Amino acid sequence: MPEKAGSKPSDSERLFFQAAIVLSLVFGTGFWFLMYSLNKQENRPGAPVDDGPPLAMAPDHPRQLVDFSLTNQTGQAVTRADLNGKYLVVSFLFTSCSLTCPIVSSQMGEIQQLTTNQPDVRLVSLTVDPDDDTVPVLAKYGEYFTADTNRWWLLTGDNAVIHNLIGTSFLAMDTNSAFGYMPGNFAHIERIALVDPQGRVRGYFDGLNNDTPKAVVNEIHQLRK
Repeated sequence: MPEKAGSKPSDSERLFFQAAIVLSLVFGTGFWFLMYSLNKQENRPGAPVDDGPPLAMAPDHPRQLVDFSLTNQTGQAVTRADLNGKYLVVSFLFTSCSLTCPIVSSQMGEIQQLTTNQPDVRLVSLTVDPDDDTVPVLAKYGEYFTADTNRWWLLTGDNAVIHNLIGTSFLAMDTNSAFGYMPGNFAHIERIALVDPQGRVRGYFDGLNNDTPKAVVNEIHQLRK
């Protein structure tokens, strides 16, 4: 017999609505936690480039460029010796990154333009995902950002070699990651590092800041003095 209008819901209906509420809370909380972790890893993904003062900070401890042998986007072997005596502007990327990495690479492109007539400056971009970022992949990526293959090298190679280079010379591991989804799991890959001709890491700049390219070039000018 059908229930009359206004009658109380049955036990099965109450259980259904309770289950729906619980599932909504579970999925909602999980989604929030996921987005919080991604935001933390990629420094506010999707946000516009910061217009405030550029992040310029010293390394967490004295860091020196270690020996390495890698390959650039043209297939040429590159070693530590090839960079001796140069000011190095170093960034970090993985080509499947669609949030912060393109912004940082655009900043590197501007630095390339600002240092066109400065032969003592080299730009280096290290992939944190050498398994996927092969020479052809980096070549295409470099073309997109108009990387001058004589002055801006995108480097890949053996996983252990490149991760040792990044971890020893530049970035700490992100031990607070909830998911550790990022290749290499390095902290602050949005930063741009500046290395002097003696291979010493002099500091980092915020790669998401519009003022960073000029700040990097100005710092090189100050170091030359």
